[in-house]
Amino acid sequence: MSAPSLLALWWTGIAAIVFVWLLRTTAPYGRHARPGWGPAIPSATGWVVMEAASLAAMAALFVASGPTGNVVARVSFWAWVVHYAHRSLVYPYRARLLGKTMPVSIVLMAVLFNAVNSGLNGWWLFFVSDRDASWFLDPRFIAGAALFVTGFALNVQSDSILFGLRRPGETDYRIPHGAGFDYVSCPNYLGEILEWCGFALAVWSLPALSFAVWTAANLVPRALAHHRWYLERFPDYPRQRRAIVPFVL
Repeated sequence: MSAPSLLALWWTGIAAIVFVWLLRTTAPYGRHARPGWGPAIPSATGWVVMEAASLAAMAALFVASGPTGNVVARVSFWAWVVHYAHRSLVYPYRARLLGKTMPVSIVLMAVLFNAVNSGLNGWWLFFVSDRDASWFLDPRFIAGAALFVTGFALNVQSDSILFGLRRPGETDYRIPHGAGFDYVSCPNYLGEILEWCGFALAVWSLPALSFAVWTAANLVPRALAHHRWYLERFPDYPRQRRAIVPFVL
């Protein structure tokens, strides 16, 4: 077993611990912001820093690997770039984060999380994987790529619905409706989980699987917290909705 795969197993074990902790402690940013987590910076800056860390780490490994004939690794790299370019450059702009802050401690934890996940996946893709173009015809790649694209589309669509709930200058929260919101409170999180499950299936590596597990460990507890928040804040909130998995959770 390769070194990044062994480290990914250890890293996945930490994800299980973090999942339990996040079920008990909701990260203090966004609608769950609260004092007591140290100094804060503008939320837009925090988002750019913590998401760009993943982009930078993966790009550094891509460059360090030099010219490579591993076309599967190159395609996987560009899928990674599309996601994190959107998260670090497009999302903070569209989210209208002006006036909001985020604890520096949360930003630093996210930078660590993104750097480790990017490092393990980039290391495996560019220095371990040796797949050729025939992998593109493998059912795992085809299904994984389709799931990644579907998840990305759901994530972007759901964010657009949320952004459209407010006019410029407004800060109040409203109940979102339409598309994935007809079934769950956090289809944006569901979309991101689907993305990285698809990536793990398409790449078929332990580091990619570990990242999918970490994504769920971070977002499922937050979706549950969002769902409780909606139910407590809005008496007319649709009771048939689930938090993140339609009809289940």
